[in-house]
Amino acid sequence: MATVTTPTEEDVRLFRNAAGTVTPVKQNQVRIPRRRPAPVPLQRLADESHVIDEMAAGTADADGLETGEELLYRRNGLQDRQFRKLKTGQLSIQMELDLHGLNVSAAKQRVADFLGHCRTEGKYCVRIIHGKGLGSPNREPVLKRHLGHWLQQRKDVLAFCSARPVDGGTGAVYVLLRKAN
Repeated sequence: MATVTTPTEEDVRLFRNAAGTVTPVKQNQVRIPRRRPAPVPLQRLADESHVIDEMAAGTADADGLETGEELLYRRNGLQDRQFRKLKTGQLSIQMELDLHGLNVSAAKQRVADFLGHCRTEGKYCVRIIHGKGLGSPNREPVLKRHLGHWLQQRKDVLAFCSARPVDGGTGAVYVLLRKAN
C-alpha cells in the first residue's frame, strides 16, 4: 500500500512558482465531436456494376434502360403544395392495385379498369404496385416503364410519383386523380 506524505512548505512554494498564475476551469468535461462515416450506397454500386457488366458483354438493351429509378410526373396547373403532399405520402391512399405477375397487356387493361373504378367511387389518391422487375427475364422493371407512359396519357391523372420506401419505394407509385365533378 502506498504511503501518503504531506508536502513541505518548500515543495508547495516551488510548485506555485512553477505553475504561476492559474485561472480556474469553468467546465471540467471536454466534448469530442464524433464524425460518422459517410454512408456507402452498396445497392446502387452493385446495380451500376451489373449494368456496366451487361454493357461490356453486349447483353444490355439500350431501349430498355431507364434514365432514373423514380417515376415522377406532374400535369401543368397542379398546385405545388398538393404535389409535395403526394410525394411525401401525406395524402391518404384510398385504393390500391397490385400488378405483380401480370404481363403488359393484362396490366394495361387492369390499370384502365382500376382508374375508371376509382373515378366512379370518388377516389382521388391511389397506389399502384408495379414491382421492381426482379422476376422479369432480364430483371428489368417492364411494367414500371409502361405504367409511367400509360398514366401520362390519361387526362384524369394529375400527377404520379414513386412511393415512399415504406409503401413500396420504386416498386410502386402514388397517383393523384382529378376529382369527379
